[in-house]
Parts: sequence; structure tokens; C-alpha cells
Amino acid sequence: MTEGRRWHDMGGLDAGEINREEHDYALWEKRVDALMILGTARGHLNVDGLRRALEDMGEDTFETMTYYERWIAAINQNFVEAGLYTLAELGTKMAEVAARGDTYGDVSGG
Repeated sequence: MTEGRRWHDMGGLDAGEINREEHDYALWEKRVDALMILGTARGHLNVDGLRRALEDMGEDTFETMTYYERWIAAINQNFVEAGLYTLAELGTKMAEVAARGDTYGDVSGG
């Protein structure tokens, strides 16, 4: 790491190969994009808050998560800070969703 840089600052450094092939996005990745658009439109998110949440993750977390995993974590952090829900409420909802079993992607509400 260059002196004066934080671990995530890659500006000017070799980041390796970039896969430029088009690819399909998973449903959950599309939903992350939708949350980003809606959260920004409603004033719950802004670039500064998202960047701060991404930069505060820590190097190990940042390097082991995928692009969209990092973004959903940053969006979640901002939503919690905005008071939209608590971590306890999120945990309860996640348990409810997990109890449904393998229904991810079933948009019928069943």
C-alpha cells in the first residue's frame, strides 16, 4: 500500500484483468440496483454515505465480497442509519424468509 492511501484506493495501481464480456445479472443483483435507485430517489441514500459504508468495511471484508454483496451491505448500513429499520427487525425478516425454504425468485408472494 502506498503511503497516504487507504487500502481500497486503487487509483493508478494495476488492478489486474477486467472481464469485459456481457453477462446476465442474477435476480438478487437486479434487486440491489433497484434498491439503490429507489433509496436514492427517496432520499435515504447518497453517494457520500454509500462510499463511506464501502470504505469502512475493512480490507478483508471488502476483498472477500462480490461487487453486489458490497453494495447491498452498504445500502443496508445506510438504511439502518436512516432509521428505516433496525438490525433486529432485519434479522427477524431474514429468519422469516429463510423459513420459506427454496422460494427465492418466486415473485408470486407464496
